[in-house]
Amino acid sequence: MRYHITTFGCQMNKSDSERIAAGLEKDGYKPASKMNEADLVVVNMCSVRQPAVDRIFGLSQKFIKLKIKNPKSKTILTGCILKKDELKLEKIFDDVRKQPWSLSYAPSKFIPISNGCDNFCAYCVVPHTRGRLVCRNHKEIMKEIKESAAKGFKEIWLLGENVNRYRSNGVNFAKLLKIANNMPGDFKIRFMSPNPADFSDELIDVMAKCQKISNYLNLPVQSGDNKILKRMSRPYTAEQYVKLVKKIRERIPDINLSTDVIVGFPGETKKQFENTVKLFKKIKFNVAYISKYSPRSGTAAFRLKDDVPIKEKKRREKILMELIKQKKERH
Repeated sequence: MRYHITTFGCQMNKSDSERIAAGLEKDGYKPASKMNEADLVVVNMCSVRQPAVDRIFGLSQKFIKLKIKNPKSKTILTGCILKKDELKLEKIFDDVRKQPWSLSYAPSKFIPISNGCDNFCAYCVVPHTRGRLVCRNHKEIMKEIKESAAKGFKEIWLLGENVNRYRSNGVNFAKLLKIANNMPGDFKIRFMSPNPADFSDELIDVMAKCQKISNYLNLPVQSGDNKILKRMSRPYTAEQYVKLVKKIRERIPDINLSTDVIVGFPGETKKQFENTVKLFKKIKFNVAYISKYSPRSGTAAFRLKDDVPIKEKKRREKILMELIKQKKERH
């Protein structure tokens, strides 16, 4: 029996897919390089962005061809699934499971340290699909890091929707990183994603002192305009974000900084977008992951009018991408 996994989403989904693959291989399944060669197809999705959901619906024709070729084949959908999407997707898949089935080999090892989120950002469905924040026991995480290092993984990612809020028996995220840094093995530690509002001086100090922690940081800003940030329910201002980045760069001068940003959030004027442009020019990010806003049912922003035309969203995306390109060319 052969399986094929398709992942649409974030690093958390990639981590879940590793675990699903490990579970299937433990049960005797072998990986198939192509979907049409598989007896079991697993699609692991993230419904934070509407385009990702649209791509899932686009798989229906491939599934029909798969069934014609192999009538006994089975398709399963798992991951972050909103109830309204689940009802529609049940018609496409043989089975829909909200909880992923546990460790597979890859150049990087993705280890979840928590699941869910308490932030309720206006554009995000995670608290509605994964629930409130639940942190794993730090001893379990260290055991997994030790096993991963022993298997030869050179890069270990610690994942959470907001890693800064990690707590386990008196161990916060900064202490967790410090313990991980002292684990035996030749590997680098990366993490995502932190919320700028919860980024402590203690965490910056640990990052600066611990040799195994990579000099890469993804610090999502989402917007450079304070009114838009407030509408997004992001609990910081652009000025606070800039101040935080300055503090990080003072302690870690060689830090490579990436960010996430949403263009065309409901009500975002051209002037407000220009504040994001100004922030990009000031910060000079190494990398930026830019998303065009798309309404998601169940989020607070879904009640807002999606009033920025797609053409204008693409224009704003292009402007920010050009700034990142210029930064790379200068270096």
